[in-house]
Amino acid sequence: MEKQNPLMRIWELAKEEHSGLIKSVIFAIIGVLGGMIPYFAVSKILINLLNGNTDNNLYIHWALISFLGYLIKVVFYVNALSISHKSTFSVLKNIRLKILDKLPKMPLGTILETSSGRMKQIIVDQVESTETTLAHLVPEMTSNILGPVCIIIYLFVLDWKMALLSIVSIPVGMSFMGLIMRNYTERYEGAVRTNAEMNSAIVEYVGGIEVIKAFNQGNKSYAKFAEKVNANAAYFYNWMKECQFYTSLAGAISPTTMITTLPIGWIFYIKGSISIEIFITTIILSLGVAGPIISAMMFFDNLAKVGTIVDSIDKILCGEEQIHNKESVKFDNMNIELKDVSFGYTEEKEVLHSVNMNISESTMNAFVGLSGSGKSTIAKLIAGYWDIKSGSIKIGGIELKEIPLNQLYDLVSFVSQDNFLFDESIRENIRMGNIDATDEEIEKVSKLSGCHDFIMNLEDGYDTVAGSSGSHISGGERQRIAIARAMLKNAPIVILDEATAYIDPENEAIVQKAVAKLISEKTVIVIAHRLSTTTNSDKIFLIKDGRVADRGTHEELLNNNLDYRDMWNAHIGARDGE
Repeated sequence: MEKQNPLMRIWELAKEEHSGLIKSVIFAIIGVLGGMIPYFAVSKILINLLNGNTDNNLYIHWALISFLGYLIKVVFYVNALSISHKSTFSVLKNIRLKILDKLPKMPLGTILETSSGRMKQIIVDQVESTETTLAHLVPEMTSNILGPVCIIIYLFVLDWKMALLSIVSIPVGMSFMGLIMRNYTERYEGAVRTNAEMNSAIVEYVGGIEVIKAFNQGNKSYAKFAEKVNANAAYFYNWMKECQFYTSLAGAISPTTMITTLPIGWIFYIKGSISIEIFITTIILSLGVAGPIISAMMFFDNLAKVGTIVDSIDKILCGEEQIHNKESVKFDNMNIELKDVSFGYTEEKEVLHSVNMNISESTMNAFVGLSGSGKSTIAKLIAGYWDIKSGSIKIGGIELKEIPLNQLYDLVSFVSQDNFLFDESIRENIRMGNIDATDEEIEKVSKLSGCHDFIMNLEDGYDTVAGSSGSHISGGERQRIAIARAMLKNAPIVILDEATAYIDPENEAIVQKAVAKLISEKTVIVIAHRLSTTTNSDKIFLIKDGRVADRGTHEELLNNNLDYRDMWNAHIGARDGE
């Protein structure tokens, strides 16, 4: 995708609110021009005073015109900001909705590689920072430049020499702003990185506080956290310190138009080059030119930030999507076939190599192997968490890419060892399996999964809030809630990735019964380190170094495969030693 100008990209993202933003610009321009009227009025009053005019009605007339100009400025400026802010907050909402709509379409790996602190920074902080660009920069900078341009054109009509004198201090002052802007984009990118590192450190520190306290690592963890916070503060302090001198010069020199217009204009006047009217008018109007331009200069830093902000937002909005058909397909069966599947989370490293397997409908299948062998990766590819670029994965004889993502997700229930619970009621967490389920259906699957009793013993029963990530509920209880959620989904394919990992011995029999009910008459894939839980599988796939090393029943592998036999003996020895 060809890289767009950042401002044009922001404008494109705001297309639903173009009319409101354009209206705000028009109102802002009228407001700025209205603000120039008092300068004209004052110049007329001064000229008439110097000419000895004693007509009070004339002065009242110009005073009223001056007040009217001020009134126009206030009314139109306030309305411009009101319209631009309403439009902008609608744009921010739409950008966030686009991001949230985009995330489920992206490969899961892309999302998992991005820290939650960085994701929060993009979706919350950086999207929010576009508010200044749209709500202020678009109407105000546009009007603050266009208004003075009109005045300068008028001054050139009066006298080109005085017009040049009236603006000579402005480019001199702006040259100092140019020194600041030389490396502004790079410095702002560094600020974003430093801030992202601080956010990640905060999220890690808060999220890991239980482990930190358990292992008495408070000092070490706090030191890392404090280092990132201090680094963030130091970065901004040093950056602002570098800019302070040049910013002060720019702010001090730019508005000093009278340094040139007053002495040199007086020389022109006494030599007869210009009239007193032009002399006075130029002096007064030059004062009105500098103010808006200086206001516009204050937005330069926002212009430099826009590129970095847009790049961050577009990393999501223009990120790689999982491209699947849109039309639903019909299945004759739920057989799963993988043929020559190779895959890597990054292009540099391949983790699966020419994987081939066939899983029959309504059978129990197990993936076994050492940690890191690729078991979970294969299961997640079947569930559609990533699209493969090499090989073929079919469900019911249909390529995964031919199946719409929503339909594919409906086909598979995935229960892992780390099941996320939302900070909502337990009832609503279970209802995630089927948002149309009734309370009675939720309680039914809760009883089947063995979690009804412990839920009823909670203070608010099913209305008990699970807490962030389910922190108010034990690991085993979370596991049973996840199984209840999967039961409610009632998908034809069930993948259990270490689904009983956190279950204590007292509840293991309950959960095993729940799992048995969950997988009844379904196509099942079980990933487990405890081989005793997979011995009744119709087929066991031994995964080794990203390849299917062998397959067969428990007895077949035990008799014919040395690696499996060693794993089994190690498992039996460990179990007997417990």
